[in-house]
Amino acid sequence: MTNIAPFGAWKSPITTDLIVCDTVGLIELALDGDDVYWIEMRPNDAARYVIVRREANGATTDLLPAPFSARTRVHEYGGGAFAVRDGVVLFSNFSDQRLYRVASHTVAATTPPGALRFADGAVHDGRLVCVIEDHQGEGEPRNAIAVVDLQSGAVEILAEGADFYSTPRVSPDGKQLTWQEWDHPNMPWDGSRLMVADWRDHGTLANPRCIAGGDRESVFQPEWSPGGVLHFVSDRTGWWNLYCWRAGIVEPLCPLAADFGRPQWVFGTRTYAFAATTQIVCAHGATMALLDTESGKLATLDLPYTSYSCLHAAKGQAVFIAASPTTPPSVVQLDLASGAATVLCRSSDTKLDPGDVSVGQAIEFPTLNGLMAHAFHYPPTNADFAAPEGDLPPLIVKSHGGPTSSVGNALNLDIQFWTSRGFAVVDVNYGGSTGYGRAYRERLDGQWGVVDVDDCASAAQWLVAQGLADPARLIIRGGSAGGYTTLAALTFREVFSAGASHFGISDLEAMARDTHKFESRYLDRLVGSLPARRDLYEARSPIHHVDRIACPMILLQGLEDKVVPPNQAEMMVDALRRKGLPVAYVPFDGEQHGFRQAKNIKRALEAELFFFGRVFGFAPADALEPVEIENLH
Repeated sequence: MTNIAPFGAWKSPITTDLIVCDTVGLIELALDGDDVYWIEMRPNDAARYVIVRREANGATTDLLPAPFSARTRVHEYGGGAFAVRDGVVLFSNFSDQRLYRVASHTVAATTPPGALRFADGAVHDGRLVCVIEDHQGEGEPRNAIAVVDLQSGAVEILAEGADFYSTPRVSPDGKQLTWQEWDHPNMPWDGSRLMVADWRDHGTLANPRCIAGGDRESVFQPEWSPGGVLHFVSDRTGWWNLYCWRAGIVEPLCPLAADFGRPQWVFGTRTYAFAATTQIVCAHGATMALLDTESGKLATLDLPYTSYSCLHAAKGQAVFIAASPTTPPSVVQLDLASGAATVLCRSSDTKLDPGDVSVGQAIEFPTLNGLMAHAFHYPPTNADFAAPEGDLPPLIVKSHGGPTSSVGNALNLDIQFWTSRGFAVVDVNYGGSTGYGRAYRERLDGQWGVVDVDDCASAAQWLVAQGLADPARLIIRGGSAGGYTTLAALTFREVFSAGASHFGISDLEAMARDTHKFESRYLDRLVGSLPARRDLYEARSPIHHVDRIACPMILLQGLEDKVVPPNQAEMMVDALRRKGLPVAYVPFDGEQHGFRQAKNIKRALEAELFFFGRVFGFAPADALEPVEIENLH
């Protein structure tokens, strides 16, 4: 029998305990012979990043005892935290950022204590070729390509002088090294250079040269084929497509109006891999395909997934992390000859009733600037509940982070938490998002705080016009850059009735001044350069226009966040408190940029639900720990 209850008050089987207790994050992958390695982020184990090995016989082993955690802080966002060769694992340990070696069930330090951080490494000839970040001295840390001797721990610089580096890879014959580099104010998706140098026998480089890229061309994931041909992704045509460098000439492999690349927010991002000398397994959008590098023929693989990441391949096998609208992220091994797919690990083994899962539908809607934008709409869905006839659901507009990032419709329990309780959700790929070509990405240039805000507002208004959302209960929520869009939408638009900012930016100039090196010049392109365009920074910073905010807000913040420091949230809370608006503030000790500990993930979701229940006058079916809401009468 279907129960009738107001939207928002439905009893859901998707509890916060289910989300945090039965779920791990799948972070990175590696192949070593027949063994597959991956990292699990475990919220219930102090948010440790644990390296797991699965042998060909199916035996699965945790390689890191507590308190070790394989997580690097290069660029603060990390990625590329471990490498493996011939059964020996090297990883960057989060607490001290030293390199450690795992062999024969023992963990031993490779590098001495110090100010160096390590990422994105590959083992070659007894040494680790990697990116280092040196935090000694004053000013910005120094980035470089280096080699680490695995016996002595000695570090030798190979390439330096650029502001940033990534993806150092040695050719199969050991005679050449390739890498990416870029300089302020570019981010790697704006413009970067693909470099090649000769690798001398004694381990130094000669004849470095740029073979692709520049200030208006983004290159991505250089890889050597088994036959020694350098391949990479470039957006020189406006789309991130695959290329090779052969006999000194750059050749396109498969020109297509699709993005085979992604923004390099973290190291180790991979969208293609060599299954054989002339066969690439690759992902673009929601599709995985096989590419014959000689003929250029691209053959789509018939797989039940819409999201692919961390691609690796060898000897006719591919491994990757995949998810679909109804299945959680999983480590999948694919036999490319037979098409047989085997799930090696799931992020969650919880079985959901299909009647409780809301499947995101792609929508395209008109924006205030006359263009079209993209999103995924999730209607309220619960097998046991329906709302009174004629009621419309509250709508949560999700604004993703980055802002140069994107969302798909793979199963996301955070979204299902809301839809199964009677909320509609729209996850917006506003102008500036990736996956739709460079021109769409560049809509945000100089327009951050305008285009993203307008597109989120337009998505909400379009769904209201379709009769799919209650115009009086429109909510916006987001984290990091999405938190900024949330705060800006609540400040500068009269569309939303409430909002939730997770570690969002309230003062753009303070963000540019206080943030870490990787993003310290990001706003030059998104807003304008300082001090010349201080007027824009002030005009688009919610903290300077609190008088325009007229609706309730909850802010959630990690107190160890180096990307968006806590003062960003605290300034906004103080201003709202002085204005007399309903406001709640939930800080989290021990959290950085993003909430990883189980108790804090649980608290954040339940705090928001409690807040929205009080603001909109419905009683959630869950037993929730109260949140102090100031100025709510």
